[in-house]
Amino acid sequence: MTGKKPATLAVHAGRDPFNNHGIVNPPVYHASTVLFPSLKELKNASALPRGSVYYGRYGTPTRHALEEAIAALEGGYGTLCVSSGYAAITNAILAFVKPGDHVLMSDSAYAPTRNFCNVFLKRIGVTTSYYDPGIGAGISDLITGATRVVFTESPGSLTFEIQDLPAITGAAHAKGVKVLHDNTWAGPILCRPFDLGVDISIQAGTKYIVGHADAMMGAITTADEDDFVAVKQQIMLLGDSFAPDDAYLALRGLRTLKLRLDQHHKTGLALAEFLQSRPEVSRVLHPALPDDPGHAIWRRDFIGASGLFSFILKPVAETALAAMLDHMALYGMGYSWGGFESLLLPADPGTIRTATGWHETGQLIRVHAGLEDIGDLIDDLQAGFGRLNGAA
Repeated sequence: MTGKKPATLAVHAGRDPFNNHGIVNPPVYHASTVLFPSLKELKNASALPRGSVYYGRYGTPTRHALEEAIAALEGGYGTLCVSSGYAAITNAILAFVKPGDHVLMSDSAYAPTRNFCNVFLKRIGVTTSYYDPGIGAGISDLITGATRVVFTESPGSLTFEIQDLPAITGAAHAKGVKVLHDNTWAGPILCRPFDLGVDISIQAGTKYIVGHADAMMGAITTADEDDFVAVKQQIMLLGDSFAPDDAYLALRGLRTLKLRLDQHHKTGLALAEFLQSRPEVSRVLHPALPDDPGHAIWRRDFIGASGLFSFILKPVAETALAAMLDHMALYGMGYSWGGFESLLLPADPGTIRTATGWHETGQLIRVHAGLEDIGDLIDDLQAGFGRLNGAA
């Protein structure tokens, strides 16, 4: 499938109908025990080459089809699927650190990623330093002899800073340091991180790959075979597994991924532009907006935007905020994102930032633009602002 466009890869990668009686979708294999007809085949499989079927915990043909498809979309050597996006983050980091090592983590990273560093990595003797996501090649000055990993997330969680990945990876590689990248926002179609120098790309497939808010999975894709082996060994050590039914749901979601992302882009940008026009809003954080600080790098490194962004309300009372959010007709209020449903989530980046300050005085609200009609979504926001103003 080399040379094919993302929409084509999303439909065809990982499928082999004529090896499955002509059935379009790979079947769901429920398995723990796998039998072998000969000692030779048992020994060959136990070496766990990529795509081998050896034992249920190490993967079935259903999961391997998904892994093949994601690797093709991201342009990597191989993908390993795990039980959640968080499991993908933790296994990827642990594959490359040991006691005494040092990790550089973007200050705009997903909060559970920070918690893993601050609690678990600290417990095993790995230190973490947080850096300004806009640092670019300046990351070189923070790398020490103990640094093994630079972790990036672009756009950043909640605040959507775009990082200069080529500058960061160039500086890190010059000092022999791996770059791990959380590519979940891009989905894995909108950004090809290996073209930007990244070593490991991480996806919370729970979001856009699954796309229907009904399954959890994570994916770790590596640029080369050595890193693939290192990550696979780490996953095996922790015994992480990924259910075959969830693999099937992720494959189903993958087939419509490009179409859904196109609509998420269109709807998200329309909502962002609408929110910019509202007097109650002080700022909209969306890298596809021309006045966003990261817009130039976003245009260079991405082929589109997903449906996730934030806006900041001018200061209001908690009762006014509740009047707006408690009675939305179309926007749910909950964690996760990437499904067909639109969401609003109030959050406070200031509670976790350490390397960069968060000085906004108003309430940040993260938006996930779903697949509903754009006009209906705007009408629901207008009604919400009406309630907010009435309660102010």
